[in-house]
Amino acid sequence: MTLSVGQRVRLAVELRLGGSATPAGEPPEETGAFAASLALAAGVEGTVERVDEHDREQSHEVREYLRLKSLLEDFGHQMPPVSRTQLEEQVGDLEEHWVAHQRRMLHVTVRVRLDNGFVLDPAPEEAFTSALPAY
Repeated sequence: MTLSVGQRVRLAVELRLGGSATPAGEPPEETGAFAASLALAAGVEGTVERVDEHDREQSHEVREYLRLKSLLEDFGHQMPPVSRTQLEEQVGDLEEHWVAHQRRMLHVTVRVRLDNGFVLDPAPEEAFTSALPAY
């Protein structure tokens, strides 16, 4: 599901946040004074304030596949048969890297202001569902 800014969402999973807490008014260097844990129940609703898409990293093999594939498509018909066959083999050897790259989903994080005042940022998009009522 692709979320958008302003969309009402519902937390799809229970979250437990753990770490240290600093009392209000204390200097930031006093962190760790208290251990803290906070649980957010699934079903808590909020509004998406920001959506960040993070591009997939391209490995050297993926970049090489794209370069050779483009070369083959653009100039393959003009190449001598032996050179073209060799290029097709190189593209074939790299194809598994391309397929694996295509399978990885685009990583999306969101900033969501929950109705109880908490803000989750960055939170994985998969942690939320649409809060629109089902008809």
